[in-house]
Amino acid sequence: MDTYKNERNVPYAPTDTADLYPETDGKPMAASDFHLEILIWLLQMLKAHFAQMPDVYVSGDILTYYTEGDPRAVVAPDVLVSFGIGQKQRHTYKVWEEGKVPDFVMEFSSKTTYHNDLTDKMDLYATLGIPNYLLYDAEALYLPSPLMGFQLVKGVYVPIPPSVDGGVHSDVLGLDFYIWDRRLGVYDPVSEQWLQTPAEQQAARAEDAEARAEDAEARAEQETIARQKAEEEVERLREQLARSHI
Repeated sequence: MDTYKNERNVPYAPTDTADLYPETDGKPMAASDFHLEILIWLLQMLKAHFAQMPDVYVSGDILTYYTEGDPRAVVAPDVLVSFGIGQKQRHTYKVWEEGKVPDFVMEFSSKTTYHNDLTDKMDLYATLGIPNYLLYDAEALYLPSPLMGFQLVKGVYVPIPPSVDGGVHSDVLGLDFYIWDRRLGVYDPVSEQWLQTPAEQQAARAEDAEARAEDAEARAEQETIARQKAEEEVERLREQLARSHI
């Protein structure tokens, strides 16, 4: 996978003041329990996918400050992925400290946010130089399409055309995003596998182990039956030979 450096310089105003950047804005993490459930699931899945790449940072709803000295210059993407900055835990994402803006952001649009997601927020992310911007409408009520993707081309977001099966490809992440019955699915075209959370991976391993155990038990039972039949056939032949010598 290509690593996007994305080291666009962001103007800032130096300040010697103590930390002026709050870690929370007091707003709810998601518009509904359904949004929150899918958001947490997606973050867990992406973190698991990039777990073996220590330079990749995955987070959600973290306050992202993009102009030093101006705490009002802040946004909190529902999902962000940034390459080359490490997986350490952060309280906030400060662009001037990280040396770059995120490479990927995704917003979960709702009745109260979808208009801003398609206008001001999109303009901001384009101005900052974030390569990929995805939008997801869990209710399928507000966006023109429940899943939309945009790629930055010469400072402007250009729609990512869906594939024939409805997937939206993120060239930054190298992943394909889908919707199944209002829920998200993420596919890795390199490994040709659907991404899973750690809990789903563990459940799949347990299911595989159970299936293997059942197969082994079935094989053992079949072998026992075959052995019994072989022994019975040998005994029958012995009796037949014994009678032929009488």
